[in-house]
Amino acid sequence: MDLNFSVLQEPRGFMRILHFIFSILAFASVTEYSGSEKFKCSDKEYTFEYEYPFDLYYNQTFNCGEHNRYEIIGNFSGDAKFFVWTGILALLYTIGIIAVYLKFDTLYRQNAKIPLADFIATVALGVFWLSSSAAWANGLTGLKYVTDVDVLKNPCSCQITSSGYSLLNISVILGFLNFFLWAANLWFLYKETSWFQGNKFHTTSGV
Repeated sequence: MDLNFSVLQEPRGFMRILHFIFSILAFASVTEYSGSEKFKCSDKEYTFEYEYPFDLYYNQTFNCGEHNRYEIIGNFSGDAKFFVWTGILALLYTIGIIAVYLKFDTLYRQNAKIPLADFIATVALGVFWLSSSAAWANGLTGLKYVTDVDVLKNPCSCQITSSGYSLLNISVILGFLNFFLWAANLWFLYKETSWFQGNKFHTTSGV
């Protein structure tokens, strides 16, 4: 099997390697996250754990007076799933197009439709990264609010310990970084399309 690994040294090939790495990091930072709220009331400890896809529902009654109920309710699964779905789709496309680069690079250069399809697919996935990252950033803001220690305070005066959101904050940064990487690759892909080749031909002919 003849594979042309030299294409990975070209900008369009090298960028695909970055797409592969950062797509995994982005969606894995969401799916691997596990958060918790720990309540210590009247020498008893209660724990509410939550994870992807972040459809939160917690209703706990404590023995500490008349107003003794804690509720944590919030469904952020839509935003989280959109973000993860985008990451997985981007990963699968990256694997597929790298295989095309390695095995069918000659056909890629000779058939004008393939570079054009690659360019359009990259535009679409770039838009998905931007929109899903914005959606997930909004969802994460809501998640932080409903699990905020200050929001959860009630007359029971329980001691509440909340886990951090560092990994989820990183996921949002990675999402927008992925958008930048996919957008940055468009110029290199555009140079492979018939649009660029045609413009170059007309420019040369006009000189």
